Parts: sequence; C-alpha cells; structure tokens
Amino acid sequence: MARRHALEAAASCSYPWDPGLSRAGRVISFLEDLEISTGKHARTTLRLRPWQRRFVETVYRENKRGIRPIRTAVLSMARKNGKSQLAAALALCHLCGPEAESRGEVYSCANDRFQSARIFNEMVALIDRHPALSARTNVTSFRKEIHDLVNGSIYVALTAEAKTKLGLSPSFVIYDELGSADGRALFDAMDSALGARENPLMLVISTQAADDFAPMSQLIDYGLQLKGGDIRDPAFHLTLYSAPEDADPWSKKAWRAANPALGDFRSLSDVERLAKQAQRMPARENAFRNLILNQRVAAEARFMDSAAWRACSGEPDIPVGARVYAGLDLGATRDLSALAVVYQDAAGVFHTKLYCWLPGNLQERSEQDHAPYSAWAKLGFITPIGPTTDPRVIAHKIAELNGQNRIMLLAFDRWRINGLKRELDAIGCHVPLEPHGQGYKDMSPAVDIVERLVVQKKLRHGAHPVLTWCAANAVVTRDPAGGRKFDKAKSTGRIDARARDGALLGASQGRKANRYRGPHRLMPELAAFPISATPARASPIAEVRRRFSRFAKRLQRDPATAFGSSNPAALRMQSAANKSPHQIPCWKLTGNFAESGHPPQFSWLIDRRIQ
Repeated sequence: MARRHALEAAASCSYPWDPGLSRAGRVISFLEDLEISTGKHARTTLRLRPWQRRFVETVYRENKRGIRPIRTAVLSMARKNGKSQLAAALALCHLCGPEAESRGEVYSCANDRFQSARIFNEMVALIDRHPALSARTNVTSFRKEIHDLVNGSIYVALTAEAKTKLGLSPSFVIYDELGSADGRALFDAMDSALGARENPLMLVISTQAADDFAPMSQLIDYGLQLKGGDIRDPAFHLTLYSAPEDADPWSKKAWRAANPALGDFRSLSDVERLAKQAQRMPARENAFRNLILNQRVAAEARFMDSAAWRACSGEPDIPVGARVYAGLDLGATRDLSALAVVYQDAAGVFHTKLYCWLPGNLQERSEQDHAPYSAWAKLGFITPIGPTTDPRVIAHKIAELNGQNRIMLLAFDRWRINGLKRELDAIGCHVPLEPHGQGYKDMSPAVDIVERLVVQKKLRHGAHPVLTWCAANAVVTRDPAGGRKFDKAKSTGRIDARARDGALLGASQGRKANRYRGPHRLMPELAAFPISATPARASPIAEVRRRFSRFAKRLQRDPATAFGSSNPAALRMQSAANKSPHQIPCWKLTGNFAESGHPPQFSWLIDRRIQ
C-alpha cells in the first residue's frame, strides 16, 4: 500500500531534470532543485559554484558509448567548504534522482558514528524540504537508513567496522574525511565491492591526511601522477585544492588556493582569525596548514619537515670495501628491528642504507600498525623473520655487511643485545660495539646531528619507505635543559624507534668518530706500532689515545727501539730524527700492515683515523 501511494505521489510530481540534457546536465539540474537548510544561505535553492560545476561535469562526463568512465573520484580541499552538503546532494541523486538504478545501494562511509550521521542528517534535511523526494522515501532514523519506495533503492550510513561490510553491492559510495581514517580496511572493502554493478561510483571527499602513508595521501599521490602524465587511468579523477608548500601561509593567495568557497560560504573573517592565532601560537601552525591550507602536515609538531626530508631522497652510494658505521635497534619478540649502515664520502655527505626485519603475520601487523608491511616486504624493504625476532638472522646480516665493507663501530640499544652478542661470537664476527642509550643524554646529540644533516642536505636515504614512515611519525620532546629525544607516547603510528633510532645512531656515531681524527694526523706512523691481538672492550678511541701517548714517549727516547730496527718505518723515523731531533715526523704510512705482523682489524681501525 505504501509503495502504491508513493508511486502515485511520485507520478504527480514534476522533476527538474530534462531527459534531453547530458548526464552531467541532469545531475546539475537535480542538485539545483534542492533547498539549502543551514548556513547563511539557508532557505534558498542550491546553486552550484563554478568550481563545483566543473567537478560534477568532469566526474559525470560520458564517453562515446554512453558510459561514465570514472569509477573513483577524489575531491580534496580545506574544511568548511561545503563538502558534506555536496556529498549529501549527490547521494540523493543516486538514491532517487537521475542517477538512481533499480534496487541500488548507496552508502556513506565515515570513521565513527558521529561523522557518519552528518551526511545522513543533511540528506534528511534536503528530503524534508522537497515534496517529490519526501513522497517517495521512507527514513529510519535510528538505523540511519533511507528507502526509496519507487525504485527499491536504499541508503545506509556506515562506520569503519569493515569486517561486517564484505557482502555489500554498492552502486554509489561516499567516503567522508578519509584523511582522518586509521586504516584502509573500510575503503578497500567498499572499493572491492563495486564490481557487481555496471557503472558504480566511489566519491572520496576529504582534507589531506597528515602523512604520506595514509590512504588519502596514496589516492592524492596517484592522482598527481595521473595529472603529471606518469600513468594513465581513465577510471580515476582527482580535484585538489591545496596551498603550495612554499607559499606564504598567512597570505590570502594561499588561503584561496585551498578554499574555493572563501568569501562565499567559507567565512574569510574566520580564516583570518585562525591565521592570527597560528601566528601568535606556533603550536597551532601545523593544524592551520593541514586543516585550512589543506597541506600534508601533521596537526601536532613533528621532528622532521617532510619537504626537507624528501630533498634528501638521493640514492645512497656506499662503495664496496668502504669504512662504515652502523646503528642497531633490536626489537622485542614481535617488534620491528632495524640496522642502519652509514658512510661519509669525501664531500661530507652521509649515505645510509637500512635493513629491517619484522616477525609475525605481516597482514595482521599491517592492520594493527596501519602500515603497508606486506607491500614493503614484496619490494624488499622489510625481511620477514618468522614468528619471533631471531638474533641469529640479524647477526649473519651484520657479518655479511662487515665482509662487504668494514664496520668501524656498531652502536646499539642495550635492549636484548646479549643474545645478539652471543650469535656474533658464535660465527666469529668481531665488530666493535658501542652502547647507546635512549634517554636525553645520548639521544639529544643524535637528534641534533641528523636534523642538521637534513637541513644542510648532507644525507642520502634513498626515500626508503620504512625510514620515511618512521621519520614522519616521530615527535620530539624536550627536557628542562633543552635536550631532545623522541617521544613514543606522542608519536602517531609506529616510529618505530627501531628504524628511526637505527639510522640516527649510525649517523651520530659516524660524525662522532670524525671528531677524533685530528691527533692521528700528527702521528700516522702510529699504525706501525705493535698492538695486541685483542682490542680493548671499553672504547677504541680511548685505547688509541692511551697507546698514542705511550708510543710518543718511546719515540722521544729512541725511534729505533720504538719500532724495531728492521722495520722500514723505523728507518725513516731514525733518519728524520737525526736531521731534526726536536720535530716529530708526519709521513703517510706506505708499509704493508700484513708484513708488520699486526692484527689487521685493529690496525685497520687506526688507519681509518689517519686517512
């Protein structure tokens, strides 16, 4: 009976769209027949602005076969530019307008129940002010559903409980504020369900996310690749309103770039108010950039500026046989472990390579940490390591790298390091180890060094996605003395302290060792001084200093006794001492370390300081 009355009422109503119009024209006619219910334009008929009209015409354009090619459309702009109202109007167009189909399924997706109710409430307000739509629809408020009694279509508001959404067959999907989503499970569930319809459409309307690995960021990057001509995909469209990264954030030009409705239904005075607050309170600047300028910036203060980090994305070049430093952050039983190898070239540029291991089920870990571990593993950026962290695997990798290059020093976090030491001893890999704490005392110099390297563009990390992800998530905290370290509690996502600290430790130790090169330039012949086979455990630098002092005293007494009369270096030293007894010679060593009978490992370590 209700359906019969709805059909009669619908038949007696006139609809604004003319069958002779184009597909986009019919959609625009339907939208402009609706009445605005909120804001300063309330009680007036909706009139699409030129930027809105361009978006609709692009998305609903047909090809020669009468098919709409676009299946996924992304509209990104700053907050309060009428995104929800446009989304609600398009949802109605697919539910009971010119885009409706028999028994269609229309869904709006959001991250929580409150967000999902916004589009539903806007749709209900539009229906209540339109007699024809009100006559043919039935609204169930407590379930947030709208039924079209004429064509049998249904609209449902969904939240991010994706496991219950795998049996749907949507004809139209709106994902509101995907930039705030914790993961991509709901998006993937709805996107994969579109295949059951002949001409479905998914519309994503959101401000930008804070980091590069969020689902919204990946969609925008894909769209920018399309615009740049790198790839071709006629089924995807991106409309992006965002202020350039190098734009003045306090200029109206930057505001207009991200707010197409500025001065219209986006209040200019409100943006001016927010800009003044952000200028006076630096803690609010990032939030202003993200929400008002629609820039990919975290709302909270992050350690590293993304643009500066990307400027250091050059491929690292570590020659075979080069002398390198390393930093290891060994994860717990089920955490990410990372080893960073750092090499400084003649120009003072640090080249870093990262090796990561992750135990457990990668798919499950991806959902927990909201990171594409599985994709990274396929590309070789992460090595699966079994159900738990196995120090034997990491020890063998250290030995392999020590064979390709010479690891001068391996800085490590003390967590679970004893197991790794046993594995290194078992395979005969004697790499100099140096503990490095995670507190302000040890981490503050490391943070300062890496920040300086990035700002000066003296770091090459090869855009390693795991390292980039960790750097993007890291948040710095300060102690009363001004020292800095990374705060896991404030960081978003997994920093993980594993990959990030590994790179920091390696870089900081590489820079620290360079500070001790000076004294050894004064006495390069020190490398010919007899050294015991076992290097000191405490500190290679302290051992070199101690032996340097002892050698200098013996040298002053008698160079021949210091070296031994048969040593070629001793003969050169004796000759120089006879000519100038008050000067210490400073020649480059030309002898062979192997012929001198000294242990190659420690002699090589000393040689690193004299080159």
